[in-house]
Amino acid sequence: MTNTALEHDANGVSTGTSPATKSVLLLKPRGFCAGVVRAIDIVRIALETFGAPIYVRREIVHNRYVVNELAEKGAIFVHEIEEVPEGARVIYSAHGVSPAVRELSKARKLKVIDATCPLVTKVHIEAVKFAKQGYSLVLIGHRDHDEIEGTLGEAPDVTQVVSSAAEVDSLQVPDPDRVAYLTQTTLSLDEARDIIHALKVKFPNIAGPHSQDICYATENRQVAVRNVAHKADLVLVVGSTNSSNSNRLVEVSRNLGTIGYLIDNSSAISPEWLKNVQNVAVTAGASAPEVLVEDVVNYLRQNGFSNVEEMEVMPENVRFGLPPEIVQAIGSADGPIAVSAN
Repeated sequence: MTNTALEHDANGVSTGTSPATKSVLLLKPRGFCAGVVRAIDIVRIALETFGAPIYVRREIVHNRYVVNELAEKGAIFVHEIEEVPEGARVIYSAHGVSPAVRELSKARKLKVIDATCPLVTKVHIEAVKFAKQGYSLVLIGHRDHDEIEGTLGEAPDVTQVVSSAAEVDSLQVPDPDRVAYLTQTTLSLDEARDIIHALKVKFPNIAGPHSQDICYATENRQVAVRNVAHKADLVLVVGSTNSSNSNRLVEVSRNLGTIGYLIDNSSAISPEWLKNVQNVAVTAGASAPEVLVEDVVNYLRQNGFSNVEEMEVMPENVRFGLPPEIVQAIGSADGPIAVSAN
């Protein structure tokens, strides 16, 4: 697969061959999705317009670099609404919240700005719809993820969470002909497909969303890894350990037989990983900023991977509008407020 060049000793005698230039295959699309850009913009604009402190329930997106950067500007991240002083301004994270959290915010007279990703909101609306129609709900996802916690709260009495195809066998519902499924937006396509197949075997009349719940960015980044992994000896995924979609990218690579690692930044790269490696594919989860990708690429350049080739698998041009509270804040601001381009 790789080209070789003749290598010579000090006397000009050929001693065999040496590897061709080592390469970085930089995947595109990668990194920030529209929902993440929107959520970060919401926090930044709120800080610029209303001033610090601004409280944020949970991590606005699952990336420590982003959270630390916003905290330095005055954002205060809390785990639960009870930690926010009464009457203060709070932002819900991109992963969404349950109705119980919204009610508690009202009770505490909080000024709420909702940064929930519109694609997560779509799943919440579907959950409410199916519950009102008398369906038992199966929510496919990871129980400890913030997004699942919020969606589950929409109809907790009729919803069960499954995280693997093996768990489907133990599901019990009042009426096997009135069952519907929804999925976390950041799942592996393969993972979701296997669980949905198991559900359809157990409940042949199961209903599902009109369009898949796995978000466009999650799918696009997985497709990019799938298309390029066979050209690489190693795949590095930039993202934090609590980022579901970043972890799924590593799984996609490993399932295809290519070694993959999740890294926060270049300092997490072990020199051992690069031994006997000719091509390294680099991508980033939907909540990882490009500055961290550049950091990794620079590290690889310094370690002999001098050829960097960007490989665009598909274009990505999705944009989401800002919530009314932020639109109004921009309109009433004395000076211009910049909005990030995705």
